[in-house]
Amino acid sequence: MNKKIDKLLISLSLTLVLLIVGFLYFKPVESQQIANSIFGSMTHWFGSFTLLFTFFGLLLLVFVAFSKYGKIRFGDELPEYSTFKWVSMMIACGLGSATVYWAFIEWAYYINTPGIGIEANSQRAFEMALPYNMFHWGFSAWTLYSLVALPICYHFYIRKNNGLSLSSIISSITGIKQNGVIGRIVDIMFIFICFGGLSITLGVSVPLVSNVLSTVFGITSSFKMNVILILLISVVYSLSSYIGLQKGMARISNWTTKLALLFCVAIILVGPGIFIISNSTNALGLMLQNFVQMSLFTDPIGQSGFPESWTIFYWLYWITYAPFTGIFIAKVSKGRTIRSVIANTLISGSVGCFFFFGVISSLSIDRQLKGMVDMVGMLAEGNDNMAIIEVLQTLPFSSIFMILFCIVSVLFLASTLDGAAFTMASTATPGLSENEDPHPMHRLFWCIMLAIVPLTMIFIGADLNTIKTSAIITGVPVIFIMLIMIVGWMKWMIKDFGNLTSENIGTIFHKKVPNKEDSDK
Repeated sequence: MNKKIDKLLISLSLTLVLLIVGFLYFKPVESQQIANSIFGSMTHWFGSFTLLFTFFGLLLLVFVAFSKYGKIRFGDELPEYSTFKWVSMMIACGLGSATVYWAFIEWAYYINTPGIGIEANSQRAFEMALPYNMFHWGFSAWTLYSLVALPICYHFYIRKNNGLSLSSIISSITGIKQNGVIGRIVDIMFIFICFGGLSITLGVSVPLVSNVLSTVFGITSSFKMNVILILLISVVYSLSSYIGLQKGMARISNWTTKLALLFCVAIILVGPGIFIISNSTNALGLMLQNFVQMSLFTDPIGQSGFPESWTIFYWLYWITYAPFTGIFIAKVSKGRTIRSVIANTLISGSVGCFFFFGVISSLSIDRQLKGMVDMVGMLAEGNDNMAIIEVLQTLPFSSIFMILFCIVSVLFLASTLDGAAFTMASTATPGLSENEDPHPMHRLFWCIMLAIVPLTMIFIGADLNTIKTSAIITGVPVIFIMLIMIVGWMKWMIKDFGNLTSENIGTIFHKKVPNKEDSDK
């Protein structure tokens, strides 16, 4: 096992994070203004570029999947994980517990500020709320993850280059030094993005779980309770990370997916099941029907600000998560074909989100339409957590649903943090080869850091939205890193397999894995 650790990278990354946290503490107003100003400029100048990059990225993946290159297999062995465990790990790492939060409330924001020129508070606004939910968490989001995962898979398993980090693949493609200035900037930015994105996930999820538990057990939610929850989650994902992906992450993500399915099926059975199925079916049709318009909607005439506030924001949000999710997907996709990776990220990941959002958002919409919970009004007043609790309380056996909600949220969060700790340890372990993992103690170190930084921010009262905005701002330069990776990946495939037929490629990889079963079906 490779035990080298890049101490300089760790030191520089943590110093940057501490400096930014300190700035948030001492200059909260100024830091918020600076972050918002930069973000506004970024979405203004690069908004259309971001939409086009994502849309054509999806088309590229579909083309590659159906081309002869789709038969290329990553590695010379059978897949390490069953398809269900593999997909569960990708979903758990890529989504996190914020998914549970947004599934309940996101649709309500689209009622007063709908997209594609729809009149606010109209019937059409209600009809298009869930389709926009599905759109923002569907094919395009998973496209951005795949566009990072596939070049890294190719770099790691086909080209047999060492190093499971962004700087290592950029170095392999361009020839720049991995430990040079540019390589260092890329890896430091990656680690900062991980802290920024995961801090806001903890900042949203922990107070919500705390409030739900307080409601169930009749106790008062407090900072102390939030700390206990973060420590509990930290113990779970730290133990999982220490014992490894096969025994830890695979099992937790497997439980998470099954419990999330149980949660949704139970809501259908005891809640407004017919409405949920009908509304989800209608929403899926509307999303598919309007997909191209929603993907490229910039609203240059109406200038409502919707694209910048939602679609462009979301694509940059996914892009900030894409490097660590992509590295993780690459690590667990050994033995899979390019076609299988694309199909299971784009289709399995999206369908999972469609089902989850379809059930939970439709439950919330039903309660709004029946006048049981005023979700739209409560969100306008900033009572988002209480709105979610009131929706859960409308269900029979509400206490059981709320406890299950908390368990799913905690496991989702633990899975995401476990995956993040693994990829951060991989980045700070130079020269990692195909059959090596970062040292368990190194992974444990990042687990501890991922708990300490959010705890510190909550304790000092730092504005989590500022660090979220700061992390998302880095999404624009990450797009250019992704472009380099995509172009390099295309050149590699053409050079390595361009002169071969589809049958030749299939035969090559069949010979390498002579006893393989068709595990990609």
